[in-house]
Amino acid sequence: MAKILVTGATGFIGNYVVQQLLNNNCQVIATSVSEAKARSFSWFSQIKYIPFSTDTFDNTIDYYKFFDSPDLIIHLAWKGLPNYKSLFHFEDNLPKQYNFLKNLLLNGAKDITVTGTCFEYGMKEGLLSEDIVTNPANAYAIAKDTLRKFIQELQKIHSFQFKWIRLFYTYGTGQNSNSLLSQLDKAIDSGDDVFNMSGGEQVRDYLPVEKVAEYIAHIALQNKVTGIINCCSSNPVSIKQFVEDYLDGKFLNIKLNLGYYPYTDYEPMAFWGDNKKLKTILNNERSN
Repeated sequence: MAKILVTGATGFIGNYVVQQLLNNNCQVIATSVSEAKARSFSWFSQIKYIPFSTDTFDNTIDYYKFFDSPDLIIHLAWKGLPNYKSLFHFEDNLPKQYNFLKNLLLNGAKDITVTGTCFEYGMKEGLLSEDIVTNPANAYAIAKDTLRKFIQELQKIHSFQFKWIRLFYTYGTGQNSNSLLSQLDKAIDSGDDVFNMSGGEQVRDYLPVEKVAEYIAHIALQNKVTGIINCCSSNPVSIKQFVEDYLDGKFLNIKLNLGYYPYTDYEPMAFWGDNKKLKTILNNERSN
């Protein structure tokens, strides 16, 4: 039974990843800032919980032993979202994140999976594959892309397995209240006749959070495919169509006030992920 440390376990995706790992009969060590929040999840009694914040990081501590010497690590923790433009991401969060992960790796960790972001690709449009040179255009993406490069440099002088998962657009219960579908659900619950949104022409790549958690577990638990791996559907859809499909699935009709909000300036109009590497992992699992 694999012993897995999950950081950011009480986050939107972390909650689902912990449950997915338990479904896979893994032994889970979960960590986050708030134990009170962790106790609110149904999985709490089934895992070992160790509270931790990178704000209290102390390099004299062996965090590999501190977290009970896990077989592998799934690092999801990241503060400051969804404020993608905040300099906090690379001024404060980046060095703390790197020093924490470096401490784990130098003290004995041999297998680490870290989540990145599709924003690392920058303002490129169309189908995005993992071999495209990154050019991040916001502070969050710059920090994530730099963290990946730091870990890759460390890997040149210290041996460990490394998987970097580039997440595209995730949706589902528990997501940030400012997200598109959270705002739509709020309008629905309030009985609004109109939903204000952007023009909706942006093309994106969406996956439900349950599927994202499933893919993260599959990626982390194997080592045939490593390095950068897109976590995506590879099915481009406009935001307008996505919202309409969501409403149709709930048999609801609400008028969309398109163009109410301007388009963001930190992401391209149309992009989606190439999931060939992800499919290879899933196909390998089915053939075993």
